[in-house]
Amino acid sequence: MLAAVGLDETHEAAYRALVSVGAADVPDLARRLTLAEPETERALRRLERHGLAAQSSGRAGRWVAAPPGVALGALLTQRRHELDRAELAATLLAEEYRARAAEPTVHDLVEVVTGTAAVAQRFLQLQLGARREVCALVTGRPVAVSGAENDAEEQAAHRGVAYRVVVEREVLAAPTGLADIAEAMGRAERVRVVDRVPTKLVIADGALAMVPLTSRAAEPAALVVHASGLLDSLAGLFEAVWRTALPLRLGVDGAVREAADGPDGTDLEILSLLLAGLTDASVAKQLDLGLRTVQRRVKRLMELTGVTTRLQLGWHAYERGWVAREAGAPRAPGSRRA
Repeated sequence: MLAAVGLDETHEAAYRALVSVGAADVPDLARRLTLAEPETERALRRLERHGLAAQSSGRAGRWVAAPPGVALGALLTQRRHELDRAELAATLLAEEYRARAAEPTVHDLVEVVTGTAAVAQRFLQLQLGARREVCALVTGRPVAVSGAENDAEEQAAHRGVAYRVVVEREVLAAPTGLADIAEAMGRAERVRVVDRVPTKLVIADGALAMVPLTSRAAEPAALVVHASGLLDSLAGLFEAVWRTALPLRLGVDGAVREAADGPDGTDLEILSLLLAGLTDASVAKQLDLGLRTVQRRVKRLMELTGVTTRLQLGWHAYERGWVAREAGAPRAPGSRRA
């Protein structure tokens, strides 16, 4: 917790132990920390340089903890000033970069990032740097990173960044596919599904995109595309896929609920997954239900809507608002609004 003020786990543990007893000799503190005495003394010296500990003037070899409110408050103030200066420097550099990039050369429009660590880091930077919206096409074959491997999405969503994500059907069948998607939808991300996406793609604020390179090389690689005609084409590709994709509904807050004899939350999840192309068996496995339970629920919904085929059931599900529909989406001529 104190890493933000420059302390690692050992130094934080030493300071906490010293605070808990007020004052201690090196041997006593070493026993509490289960460290060797030389290592304990080095930790105390580090705390002394940070103003968090001092040697007792009344007893040689005895160390006293500095008051946390004063000592840590001073360190936090110092770090805030450093962050303010860093933010100012970043702003100035960004302005200089934009000025120089007003007419970029063709070689500056695309970066090639190679290696697992480099691709993962660039992917993280792209999401953490987003201010308005992140659009993504997600395949079932991650190259170097995936949304579940870092909390960048959660941090971005916390800052108010909107997410629109299209996943291919293979993702739903993955062991943690539905759980990951439900978690994303819990952060108010909008998720749709298609049979197959053309490529894995991430676009931040319509200004920067990242596309994996498919090759037989030992390490993964990706293209980072800056504002250009190529970026516009990638954005157009995402929008085209988004328009044809099916919205998912997994019983998140705000889901439509019918009367007592209408569909419940499980019915709505079953409908959404069936319309996404999963089989009865796949739906049963993903929702941890019995196959006969899924089939019985589908039959009940068909009886409720008075239809004889699942195709008709899907149409009625849309008309009644049982499955997700974008606000303002066109409806069939002459149809009634729910």
